[in-house]
Amino acid sequence: MRILTCLHTMEIGGSQINAIEIAATVAALGHEVIIYGPDGELRAMVEQWGLEFIEAPPKGEAPSPRNVASIADVVRRRAVDLVHAYEWAPTLEAAYGAYLRQGVPLVVTVLSMEVPAWVPRHLPLIVGTEQLATEERPHRAEVHVIEPPIDTAANAPVADPAPARRGLGLADDEIAIVSVSRLVPELKLEGLLAATRAMAQLDPALRMRLLIVGDGESRAEIQQTADKTNADLGFDAVRLTGAMLDPRDAYAAADIVIGMGSSALRAMAFGKPVVVQGEQGFWLPLTPQTLPVFLDQGFYGLGDGSDGTDRVAAALSELGAAEPQHRAELGEFGRRTVVDRFSLAAAGRRQADIYQQAMDRRLNLPRRAGALAHPTAHLLNFKAHLARQRFTAGRTPAGTGNDS
Repeated sequence: MRILTCLHTMEIGGSQINAIEIAATVAALGHEVIIYGPDGELRAMVEQWGLEFIEAPPKGEAPSPRNVASIADVVRRRAVDLVHAYEWAPTLEAAYGAYLRQGVPLVVTVLSMEVPAWVPRHLPLIVGTEQLATEERPHRAEVHVIEPPIDTAANAPVADPAPARRGLGLADDEIAIVSVSRLVPELKLEGLLAATRAMAQLDPALRMRLLIVGDGESRAEIQQTADKTNADLGFDAVRLTGAMLDPRDAYAAADIVIGMGSSALRAMAFGKPVVVQGEQGFWLPLTPQTLPVFLDQGFYGLGDGSDGTDRVAAALSELGAAEPQHRAELGEFGRRTVVDRFSLAAAGRRQADIYQQAMDRRLNLPRRAGALAHPTAHLLNFKAHLARQRFTAGRTPAGTGNDS
C-alpha cells in the first residue's frame, strides 16, 4: 500500500513527531509511506527515518485551494492508495480534492484536545484519548484510539546523564526541571508562564533550575517573565535554551519534567518523574494514584480557571524536597507504564489495520459529495463568524474598549 501522510506543519511538535514515527513503523511493516507538508525543522527527522518527503506549497488560509490541488496532484502522479491527514486543515484539503474527485480513501487523525465540527463525520477518525473518543462516537461513523506512541528504545533511561547535564550548563547539585515544548500561545503559553513564575516560590536551598527547551512566537513573552523571576531571585533560576531538533539530552539531563501529551510520555520513557501541564490552571503529578485520570483524558487536563502558579509551585516543591529515591521510583513507574501501554510498534500495527479497513469501505462519488456537505456548512459558518469578529474589531475606535 502506498500512503501519503499529510501534515499541517513541519515545526517541532507532538502531533507531527507522532505522525512521522508511526509512519516509519508502518513503512517497516512493508508499506510505502510518503510525508507531505510545508518545509520545516522536522524534515531532517523524516530523512533520518528513511522516508520520502514531498514539500507542500506555503500555507494559506485553510482549506487552501492551492493545497487541495497540490495533494490531488501528488496522489495522481504517485498512484497513492490512501491519504492519512493529521489535524483539520490537511483533512479538508485532502477531502475536497483527492478524496472527493479521485475516490482515494482518507483517514484522519486529530491529536488536538477537541475535534472541530467541520472534520467530516463519515471518515475514519483517530484520536489520542479514550475520553475524546467517547465524546465523538455518538456523532461519527468510525472512531479509533491510538494513544500517542513512544519509541521506547530510542527514548530510554541514560546510564550516565552527566555529559548531557554539562552540555546544558547544570551543576551536579542542581535539580533540573525541564520543559520541552513549542513556545506558542495555544495550549502551551499559560502553563509555561505559570511555571516560570512558580520558580520564585521555591526554596532556594533546593537549588532547582527550570530549563525551557523550544522556540516559537511566544518566546519573547516567556523570556520577559523569566527575566523578572531571575531579577527577583538574584540568580538565573529560569533559562530558555532554544529549540533542539533531538531533545533527548534535555530529557536525560532532567530530574523532573513538566509537560503534556507526547512530551510527558517521552519523559516517562526516560524514567523521569512528571508533572502534567494542562490549561486553565491544571497541574497534576503522575503517580500510581493519578494514572487512571491520564489514561482516560490523556496527559493533559482542564483546571478550574484559576492561575496555576501556586499549584505547579507546590508540585515542584514537593518533588524537589523528596528523597532522590522517591523521584527514581516515580520515574520507574512512568517507564513501566509507557513500555506496557504506549509502544510505537503496537501503534504502527493498529494504524495499518485502520488503513486496510478504509481501503475496504469505499463510497461512490454521490455519497462522498453528500457526506462533505455537512462539514462544509460548519466551516463556512465558522469562517463567517470570524469575519464578523474581525469586522467588529476593526470598527471599534481606539480607546473605547472595556478597560475595567
